[in-house]
Amino acid sequence: MNTKTLLLAFAACLVAVSCGSNNGAHISPNGVDLDEQQLYIGEDIAVAQTQYGKVRGYILRNIYTFYGIPYGAPTSGENRFMPPQKPEPWDGVRPAVFYAESAPQVVSYGRTPESYSAFVDHWNYDMYGEDCLRLNVWTPKLDAAKRPVLVWLHGGGFSSGNSVEQDGYNGENLSRYGDIVFVSVNHRLNAFGYTDFAGVGGEKYKHSGNVGMLDIIAALQWVHDNIAAFGGDPGNVTIMGQSGGGSKVSIVAAMPAAKGLVHKGVALSGNSVQGANKEYAEGLGAYIVKKAGLKPSEIDKLQQMPWEEYYALAMEASREYARIASPRGGRGGFSPVGDGVDLPAGTFFDPNDPNVPDIPMIYCTTFHEQNPDRDNAALEDITLEGVIEQMTPTFGPKAAEIVNAYAKTFPNVKPIELWAMLRSTRSNVVRSANTKLGQKSPVYMAWFGWKAPIFDGRIRAFHCSDISFWFHNTDLMITHNGGGKAPRELSEKMSDALLAFMRTGDPNCKSLPAWPKYTAENGEVMILDTVCEVKNDPDRECRALIENR
Repeated sequence: MNTKTLLLAFAACLVAVSCGSNNGAHISPNGVDLDEQQLYIGEDIAVAQTQYGKVRGYILRNIYTFYGIPYGAPTSGENRFMPPQKPEPWDGVRPAVFYAESAPQVVSYGRTPESYSAFVDHWNYDMYGEDCLRLNVWTPKLDAAKRPVLVWLHGGGFSSGNSVEQDGYNGENLSRYGDIVFVSVNHRLNAFGYTDFAGVGGEKYKHSGNVGMLDIIAALQWVHDNIAAFGGDPGNVTIMGQSGGGSKVSIVAAMPAAKGLVHKGVALSGNSVQGANKEYAEGLGAYIVKKAGLKPSEIDKLQQMPWEEYYALAMEASREYARIASPRGGRGGFSPVGDGVDLPAGTFFDPNDPNVPDIPMIYCTTFHEQNPDRDNAALEDITLEGVIEQMTPTFGPKAAEIVNAYAKTFPNVKPIELWAMLRSTRSNVVRSANTKLGQKSPVYMAWFGWKAPIFDGRIRAFHCSDISFWFHNTDLMITHNGGGKAPRELSEKMSDALLAFMRTGDPNCKSLPAWPKYTAENGEVMILDTVCEVKNDPDRECRALIENR
């Protein structure tokens, strides 16, 4: 071969490598032709009809996108502490192209050049306010195809967060990959969503301890009434959430008002089997009124405060009341209340109550929810004895027995990883799954163990890390996984399972091994990792030592 021929061959190889194999087109990992126009926005583009008026979004990479559609009226003034009201109809076409206000809150996430937390999660926050009853929609088309609908409930406990706070919450890729409609929701939080004035304020305030959850019901009602105009099926709605959002999924799945509005549920790294103690919640509400210097007949004055003032008052009152009267069951502070009105007063998922939903559920947690050493490399080489020392304040004299049991059960796991597992065991999720089994619908269990290679491998399978895998977003959320082929391959398996579950109530698909229903007897759990496999309750004996100590 002469030099000219060699150079021509080399040039041809460069062209082939740079352009890909699809006739020269530049194709992204999610199958989008990057040589085509990516964004379309204009007067007659992405216009959808809702029952309150028309909204205009935009088309991005072939997905119709709408941000900040009102599903409820502003919650300020006389609407504060009240169940959500319907939004006012509007004339013309309303733009829906940017994030809505986050619910009132004070966010403490680090935002400095020195913050690894900001680097990993780069939280999306902008405005805060009481015009927060808004939702976002991603859909492949505005047609009558009746696609499965996923409604995402954000994390942050019941005190913080929003529907777009992490890039991994973005619904574009899953909507495209699975041909589904993705909806995410903002709702009231903390003292605005869960201050229970029923005891001190009477009938007018009987819902005040749960208005944040009633917001979610209102959003689901909006989905039921409007999602067909966005190509979705109101008869096939899956609710999904992570951390506090996982608990919200559990609570919605137990609310009588949700029956008929939800059909499947997925709870990630968060779950609940009962609401907060009613007596405690009502006591806190009465204490807030007293601390404000008001009579019970003057609670309405709290509705006129600027939200920042009420928030400061309520949070200080919550801290003081916790010292006066420690929680007698359920959560302290501000969270949904087991009032017997909006939430069951007792344990959720009563099989004898025909008024509550009975839906298939997936529960999933991660191996290292609360990994202690991402930002502290010195902890990486902790010994087993060091882990025992760290866990003694939690487990007392049983610490050595418990730690050694975990080490025996997981012989290939480093002590630092055992410490992470012990800081957040599977006891709560197993309890929730066993409780849910009382109903007829099936339950499935997963345990996410894929360890991200970033931070010298110390970040591991941490709290929130699985979200982008379920949503086909690993290339979008590379600060959670490092990006590339390895997380993408697992993401496709998990997305396929989620999509199968959305369609049928069963996560079994060709991408994963057979995924059996969960039973209390065997504790079947799908391990989601480089190699996916089913195991029968691998940590049962270890958990028993903790639960029976």
